[in-house]
Amino acid sequence: MMETKPAAKFFEGEKWLVLTGLLGFLLAGLCALWIMLYGAEVSPEGDMSKAFSFNAALGIFLISTAAISPLSAMKARSRAFFRWSYIILALYSYFAENVQNFRGVNPRFVKDGSAFDIMVGSLFAFVALLLVLYYLFLAIQYFRRKAYNLRPELVLGIRYAMIATMLSFAAGIWISVNQGRFVGLHGNIIWLHGLGFHALQAVPLVAWLTERTELAASVRRRWIHLTGIAYLLGLAAIGWQTLLGSSIMEWSVLPLLACGCFLIAMASGAQMLLQSTKARHRQSFSGRS
Repeated sequence: MMETKPAAKFFEGEKWLVLTGLLGFLLAGLCALWIMLYGAEVSPEGDMSKAFSFNAALGIFLISTAAISPLSAMKARSRAFFRWSYIILALYSYFAENVQNFRGVNPRFVKDGSAFDIMVGSLFAFVALLLVLYYLFLAIQYFRRKAYNLRPELVLGIRYAMIATMLSFAAGIWISVNQGRFVGLHGNIIWLHGLGFHALQAVPLVAWLTERTELAASVRRRWIHLTGIAYLLGLAAIGWQTLLGSSIMEWSVLPLLACGCFLIAMASGAQMLLQSTKARHRQSFSGRS
């Protein structure tokens, strides 16, 4: 029989963090409407398409964080400190990204801007650093025994997701130091930056599916390890290709390796979905017998 466990309490107590994430989707929708009516470029340096992608990405990131935050085993006071700190930092990030692009100013790399623009850009860089540091505080919680004992498989998947997230943050810092996303002739750091964050959805999802299978605990963990390691190797290949100044779209060893790794991670998810579906059908059949 499949082990019975209490349902994972995703999002528990994180209404305000979820709403802050949904705000990102609302702002992304407004940016999309603006782009359809007036185009993306706002003279001299603004780009509403970048504001659109930033809003959507931050929204997904906040909602994903809200989902797994209850599984960190942090005390209520610590969770509240993280939650409200992150909400404040996210709100400022929305403000800087949208207002400055709307005003025709690059919010990160200000050129010939006013004192206000320089202040907003400098504070934006400081806020970005705080977002990394606060998230590192959250990530550490999942590597403690207390969190692991709550939901071993799920927390194991979250651990891999947190490592990938730190790689994404490192790529973000790389963009800042590099004064832009492009490296060499064709390298683009944004791919590493974006794909790393999507581990927050991908790897924990596979781990969640393993809990709903009839596989032995040791076998479940192997599938999660396979998924997490494949995802991290895919990110490493993308990072290396970018460092070489080459596009990840070209037909060469590193992009093909990255593609193969992500396909392995996807195949693991598909296999766990199949196994969990079979287990649910067996339980349903047994219940009717």
